[in-house]
Amino acid sequence: MRTNLTDPAALTTVRNLGILAHVDAGKTTVTERILYATGTTHKRGEVHDGTTVTDFDPQERDRGITIFAAAVSCAWDGHRVNLIDTPGHVDFADEVERSLRVLDGAIAVFDAVAGVEPQSESVWRQADRHGVPRIAFVNKLDRAGADLDRAVESIRDRLHPAPLVVQLPIGAEDDFRGVVDLVRMRSLVWARGEGTGGDGTAMVAPVPETLREEAVRRRRALEEAVAELHPAALEEFCDRRTLSAETLAAALRDLTRSGEGVVVLCGSAYRNRGIEPLLDAVVAYLPSPLDVPAVRGVHQDAEQTRDADPEAPFAGLVFKVNAGTTGRLTYVRVYSGTIEKGETVWDPGTGRTERVARILRVMADRHAGLDRAVAGDIVAFAGVKGARAGSTLCDPGAPLLLEPPAVAEPVVSVAVEARRGTDTGRLATALARLAEEDPSLVVRTDSETGQTVLSGMGELHLEVAVEKIRRDGGPEVTVGRPRVSYRETVVGAVRGFVYRHVKQDGGAGQFAHVVLDVEPLDGEVGATGFEFRSVVIGGRVPQEYVRAVEAGCRDALAEGPLAGHPVTGVRVTLTDGSTHVKDSSDTAFRTAGRLGLRAALRACATALLEPVADATVTVPEDAVGGVLGDLAARRGRIGGSESHGGVVAVSATVPLAELFGYATRLRSRTQGRGTFTIRPAGYAPAPASTTAPAPAR
Repeated sequence: MRTNLTDPAALTTVRNLGILAHVDAGKTTVTERILYATGTTHKRGEVHDGTTVTDFDPQERDRGITIFAAAVSCAWDGHRVNLIDTPGHVDFADEVERSLRVLDGAIAVFDAVAGVEPQSESVWRQADRHGVPRIAFVNKLDRAGADLDRAVESIRDRLHPAPLVVQLPIGAEDDFRGVVDLVRMRSLVWARGEGTGGDGTAMVAPVPETLREEAVRRRRALEEAVAELHPAALEEFCDRRTLSAETLAAALRDLTRSGEGVVVLCGSAYRNRGIEPLLDAVVAYLPSPLDVPAVRGVHQDAEQTRDADPEAPFAGLVFKVNAGTTGRLTYVRVYSGTIEKGETVWDPGTGRTERVARILRVMADRHAGLDRAVAGDIVAFAGVKGARAGSTLCDPGAPLLLEPPAVAEPVVSVAVEARRGTDTGRLATALARLAEEDPSLVVRTDSETGQTVLSGMGELHLEVAVEKIRRDGGPEVTVGRPRVSYRETVVGAVRGFVYRHVKQDGGAGQFAHVVLDVEPLDGEVGATGFEFRSVVIGGRVPQEYVRAVEAGCRDALAEGPLAGHPVTGVRVTLTDGSTHVKDSSDTAFRTAGRLGLRAALRACATALLEPVADATVTVPEDAVGGVLGDLAARRGRIGGSESHGGVVAVSATVPLAELFGYATRLRSRTQGRGTFTIRPAGYAPAPASTTAPAPAR
C-alpha cells in the first residue's frame, strides 16, 4: 500500500501504537505475528529461538526478554501501522515512558492465566498519565488454566476501566481454536496445524449452535455496557432494544479514544490465533494522528499548539537515540510539518542547528531510506549529532519547545572501573555513549574516592549496561557491589530558628537575617518532596529575597547532616527576617537560606530513609513457606497472596538493598520454578542500626 502522506486526509490511515505488558505476557510474540500477518515478514520468529525481529540485540536473545524499545512499520487494510515493542521488565520502565510520550494508542497484552500482573499495572498507569487510548488483548488462551473471564475481572478490579469484551472463545486451553465476534455475530476459526498453527488466516462461519445462546447473552451484556457509557448508543438501545453492528462499532471507537472503556479481544499469539481481528480492532478503534489533541509546546514562555498538518511548520520530538559504534541514529516522532533529507532543523534546548543527512523508515535493526517524513511519522534521522532523548527538533523559522518525557530518578548504583589503567579513557567514552542512549542511566564521579559511579533503575538495568560496554568492544570492567540511594529526612520540628549571615571583608558587605521553621512534610516520616512557604509580613524580607532564600534552601537539601545524603520530606517556612540598606542582596539571602537550613537540620531530629520496592514473588505452592521466611529475613512486609493453578503470587514491600542477589536465592529455593518482579515504591525509614555508606557524588 502506498499513500500520499503529504495529503492531510491520508493521516487518517496512520496508527502509531505500542505493545505494553508485563514481562513474558507475549508482547514480542504478538509483534512478531503482526509482522507476519501483514506480510512484512515471511517467517514467524520465536523468542525462545532468538529469531524475532524486534528482539535483535544479543542480550535480548540471550535473556529471552525485551530490553530496548524497537520500532517497526507495516501495512494492514489500507492503513500504515507504526509499532513500538516496549520492554516489560520494571528496570526498563523508563524506556516505556519515552515510547508512550510519542504514541497515539496502545495494545495492552495480558496473560490469560495470570491476568493483570504487577508490571501490567505499572505500564497501564504510565499510559493513563499520557492519555494514551488502549485496547486489551488477552493472550495465551491455549495454556492450561487460561480463563478469559477471570482475566477480564482482574482488568476491571485492578485497572478500573470498563472492559468491553467483544469476543467469546471457541474451545478452551489446548482446544482453543477460534472466537465468536460479538459485534458482527460470526465465528472466526483458525486451522489447527502443527507447532504455531496455520498461516493465521481465519475461516469465517456462523456462530456454532453450541455457543449461540451464550453468544447472545454476552452480546446483550456488551450492548448494555456500551449504552450506559455512550449517549448515542443509549438512544438507539432505548428505541430498538438492541444495537446495530455499525452503532456498536462506532460507540466502541468513541469509548476507546475517550478512555471511558477498553475493548477486550483474545487469542493465542504463539499459535497465530487472534491476530487478524486484533489488527482490525487497531484500525477500527485506535486513533489516527488527526484524532488526538494538537501537540502543545512553548516559545518565549508563550504556549503554542501545532496540528498534525503536513503543511504546518516542522516539529518533532526525539524519543530514542542509538549511539552505537556503527553510527548515530535519532528516533523522532513528527508531530507537524514535513522534513526532507538534507534540511536543517533547530534544537531549542541546546540552541543548535542540526542537518538531517538521511531519513530512515525503521524496521528494528534494519532501515529503508526516505526522501521525506511528514506529520504522523515515526522515523530515524542520521546526521543529527547533539539531540538527546527528549529533545525537540523544529523549523528554525518557527521555534517550538515540546515537553520532554519524564526521567525517573535512579535508585541503584555500582562503582565501575576499567580493569586496566590504560583503558580509563575508553571506559569514559563507553559510559558517555550509554548515558546518551538511556537518560535513566547516570554517570558521575565520587569527589572523595575518585570512583566512577553508574546509577540506574535496578540490578538488571545496570547488569545489562555493563554487559553492553563489553559487547560493543569496550574495555573489560570491574564492578563493585550495587549501592542504593539513601535519603535523609526530619522527624521532629524546629521553630523560630534564627540565622544571620554577616560578612565584612572590605568593600561591599553581605547581610541577611532569616527565621525558619523546619518540620516533616505532611507530618509523615517517609514522605518525599520539599515545600517552601513564606509568612513574612510587613515587607521585612522583600519578595525577591524570599525567592533567594528558597533557592538557598534547595541548595542545602543536596547534603544532609547524618551521612551527606540528599534531604527530602521537609517543609521550610520563612517566618521573619531583616535586611540591611546597603549590604543585603540576592546572594546574601541565598547564602543565608543554604547555611541557615543546614544549621537547622543539624538541630532537628533526623532519620535515614531507604528505598523500598513492591515485590511480587510467584512460586509453586510447596515452596511458599520457605519464600515467606526468606522475605521476612530480608525485612519484607507481606501484603497478601493469591493462588491459582497450583501457583501462589506473594506480594511484599521489601527494602531495595535486601533484594540484591535475590534472583539467585529464589531460584535455589524453588529449583528454578520461582520468579519475581519489583517496582520502586518510594522510601521508608531505615532501622536505627543501619549505617549507610556516604553517597557517591
